[in-house]
Amino acid sequence: MSGKDHKKATALEEKLELLRAVTKSSAANETSILVDASKYIKELKDKVSQEPEQLGSTSSSMPMPRVSVSSVELEKKRGFRINVSMEKSQPELLTSVLEAFEELGLDVLDADVSCADDTAFRLEALGSSQLLYLQSEAAERSVDEQMVRHAVLQAIKKCMDGSSI
Repeated sequence: MSGKDHKKATALEEKLELLRAVTKSSAANETSILVDASKYIKELKDKVSQEPEQLGSTSSSMPMPRVSVSSVELEKKRGFRINVSMEKSQPELLTSVLEAFEELGLDVLDADVSCADDTAFRLEALGSSQLLYLQSEAAERSVDEQMVRHAVLQAIKKCMDGSSI
């Protein structure tokens, strides 16, 4: 095996090991790891498609949130651009969303926020993952756009559930 082939094989092994770790697969061979990853992706898709239904069932008057998250490259770091908007704000909504960021280990680097009771809520934030400089590369990649989006939606749901009491 040439040096180039060995590097490719090593890179593939590393990527498979990362995929195995992210999907919490206990499979040993490549095919089984890929099958487990496929199942994991399907489960995530199912969860994401159920979130709007679950959020809609918490309160008949609850405004539907719009949440978008995208990865961005920061100076020597990976980060996220997060946009959250709702037609109507709730007390403690900003606090709930910021607590979700903290639980994920995201540092808010820059934010533009507009919120007050009974008016629209808007948050545009740029965040970076603390995991990048605290843990291994496998952990760095464990925080992704879907996890951030899910955490924000859960924070909104938690805030809405608390306000209806």
